[in-house]
Amino acid sequence: MRENRPKSRLLALGSAGALVTATLIAGAVSAPAAGAVSRPAPDREAKGAQVAAARAAKAGVHWQDCPADWGLAKPIQCGWVSVPLDYAHPYGKQIKLAVDRARNTGTAQERQGALVYNPGGPGGSGLRFPTRITNKNPIWANVAKAYDFVGFDPRGVGHSAPISCIDPQEFVKAPKADPVPDSQADKNAQRKLAREYAEGCGERSGRMLPHMTTPNTARDLDVIRAALGEKKLNYLGVSYGTYLGAVYGTLFPGHLRRMVVDSVVDPAREKIWYQANLDQDVAFEGRWKDWQNWVAANDAAFHLGTTRAAVQAKWLKLRATAKKHPIGGVVGPAELIALFQSAPYYDSSWVPVASVFSKYVAGDTQALVDAAAPDLSDTAGNIASENSNAVYTAVECADAKWPTSWQRWDRDNTRLNKNYPFLTWSNAWMNLPCATWPAKQHTPVEVTTHKGLPKVLIVQSTRDAATPYGGAVELHKRFKGSRLITEKNAGSHGVTGLVNPCINQRVDAYLLKGALDGKDVTCAPHATPKP
Repeated sequence: MRENRPKSRLLALGSAGALVTATLIAGAVSAPAAGAVSRPAPDREAKGAQVAAARAAKAGVHWQDCPADWGLAKPIQCGWVSVPLDYAHPYGKQIKLAVDRARNTGTAQERQGALVYNPGGPGGSGLRFPTRITNKNPIWANVAKAYDFVGFDPRGVGHSAPISCIDPQEFVKAPKADPVPDSQADKNAQRKLAREYAEGCGERSGRMLPHMTTPNTARDLDVIRAALGEKKLNYLGVSYGTYLGAVYGTLFPGHLRRMVVDSVVDPAREKIWYQANLDQDVAFEGRWKDWQNWVAANDAAFHLGTTRAAVQAKWLKLRATAKKHPIGGVVGPAELIALFQSAPYYDSSWVPVASVFSKYVAGDTQALVDAAAPDLSDTAGNIASENSNAVYTAVECADAKWPTSWQRWDRDNTRLNKNYPFLTWSNAWMNLPCATWPAKQHTPVEVTTHKGLPKVLIVQSTRDAATPYGGAVELHKRFKGSRLITEKNAGSHGVTGLVNPCINQRVDAYLLKGALDGKDVTCAPHATPKP
């Protein structure tokens, strides 16, 4: 479940190719290959991570101006960190990870090291993180005095040995089939697409797939720490980035200095990843209703109805119209869900989505087409969307053993769809490639507290759709000494980027001084968007 924009996958949900997802949850250690030394794989991989980190500490990062086409202007600098593809074989094939940084804005005396960021996904790039310094983001101004802001493309993402599963132009092509099936034939067609997608991943990226796990990305994170010359890691993770942080904290507890996790994936093994996605379907329905209530309360601006039922009726009418005759020839129900799902994801999308909806009802179809249709001329953007979706799928499928029985998928999603129809089938088709995945599937890490783990700060809103609140409670239980800040009656995904002094001041105090409240804290919600 990523944290970025809702282009393709942000949450962890999707219809055969276009959704917003964002947080996913994965994490595993591989068993030894047949004929391998009988030592357990986690030991071999832990040893491999030590070898790779020592090598990276010696090599450092050769910082230079970023490539022009990366869109990262000076003073941001870019570089590379080499990591083993397979940590069980640290001297084998290496891949290069793209990293970037903006230096701290304070004095040398104020500097506390690097703050490394992951925005979620799996499949999200962290390379925009240093722009919070160069763009003078006021929420992060105090922390920027003390820390270099460091971003990276995780393995498989962007510039870091990118993987692919399908031709990007084919991936974005529209309209796609309505994710909500009308018949067994519709289900069979979606099953075929999912199977072909999994096969495409194997054909285009087969060598990478067995190693696209959250534990391997956590090991990569430790190698990056070493390359930066940092004895201990300071880390900020949002959405899926919280699961990456939870796995890192489990595997490398003594290498962590401070960690903020925001909008938390439930780290329980039984949730990764099949159940996590079913839980999302329920939470999305709740947040979808929150948004509709807000639209109804602002009927003077949007003219979509004065009750949630009226707004829902207009949504269903729009959906039925697009199913019968795709709007502009390209916007069908799948494209509508990909667009509208950003509203339950992020409060920042409430006004834009409602405005497009309002214009459509008033007779302006072009605004909807512009917002929801793919741009086939944006080849770079389409490559990024396809890559992001490929990584999302690869990590979720590799992290855990998924159900292979179609009967189970059909039963669970048919049942959920009755009461939570907004996202259920979209999410099912997005994840169904994992049922026929062509590479090894692992067992998730048991996230827990080991010796040396520092106190972790957990931040979560109660009505988050992408990462339901229970995930924060679960991680809080597992990480002893952690503190939980709850933003009550709010549901935007990614809380630390929003203006809420009750939260912002506590994040600053923790990162700058290591200070935490004596007990968990509940904060009032941030301001509701105004039309």
